[in-house]
Amino acid sequence: MDTKFDFDKYLGDRQVYIRSVRVEDLPDELRKEAAGASEVYAVCTEEGEQLALVGSRSLAFILARQNDFSPVSVH
Repeated sequence: MDTKFDFDKYLGDRQVYIRSVRVEDLPDELRKEAAGASEVYAVCTEEGEQLALVGSRSLAFILARQNDFSPVSVH
């Protein structure tokens, strides 16, 4: 889960949503990269497009803020 992502194309909408994702719901390729975790966190657009997957909720918020987004938690 170390793929570069071009956040610049999303500069118009500055809010992103952070939600948990069960590793078992991910494609096989991503499950292998989850290193035994049962849950990861997605940074998503308003439309639900996943911009990034990270290993912890705090890292998802940090990633969003470092890229000038306003993160909001989704339950």
